[in-house]
Amino acid sequence: MPLTLISATDAAYYTGRPVGTIWRWASEGRITSHGGKYDWRELPRKTVDECTGKVHLGEPPPLSEGVRAA
Repeated sequence: MPLTLISATDAAYYTGRPVGTIWRWASEGRITSHGGKYDWRELPRKTVDECTGKVHLGEPPPLSEGVRAA
């Protein structure tokens, strides 16, 4: 399956998190940056409850073995 790459802005919307978080995840090795674009399949998707409108964030991608979070 070919990569479907999205911008940091689109990744932020998809995950419900700020763009800075997407950049940090990439710098920590949690997700792969492809020249400033990101594979949406590596990102935790936010969900929105249809009845209440409450947003639920997915778990952040795990850190690679032996890496400390920023």
